[in-house]
Amino acid sequence: MADPRIIDITLDDRTILWRNADVEQERRIAIFDLLEDNMFAPQRVHADGYAGPYRVRLSVEDGRLVIELGREDGTPLEAIILGLGRFRRPIREYFAICDSYYQAISNASPQQIETVDMARRGIHNDAAEMLMERLDGKIKVDFDTARRLFTLICVLHIKG
Repeated sequence: MADPRIIDITLDDRTILWRNADVEQERRIAIFDLLEDNMFAPQRVHADGYAGPYRVRLSVEDGRLVIELGREDGTPLEAIILGLGRFRRPIREYFAICDSYYQAISNASPQQIETVDMARRGIHNDAAEMLMERLDGKIKVDFDTARRLFTLICVLHIKG
């Protein structure tokens, strides 16, 4: 029986060069929320009909996102590789707006914080839609899963 969801997700810590408390909190929340509720259905049919649940490992190698998929017992299934060129700008914009948001939290009015947060959500939503498009034909994900995966992709790109 198919169980198209992620039950475990890890990030390649070698890729992450620097984190601060805010980024670490975003990472924890994204992973928690992702594991609580997600829809993740690789489109390749495996010989034995395996259709989830999945253990996922994310890494960046040579400017490409590597999504390693494993079975529930941890045995490898496949790796899906996506070029990240189209994500450079959304990742850069997301980092910039997140910095503005964290600064606003400490010294801005509630209205200013809300404005920055709305912009942050807009960038995040657009990037999630782009990720869904890039995964089309490879992995079917719902919008919330794409949003959380984009957050984790951003974490993999932090350079300090």
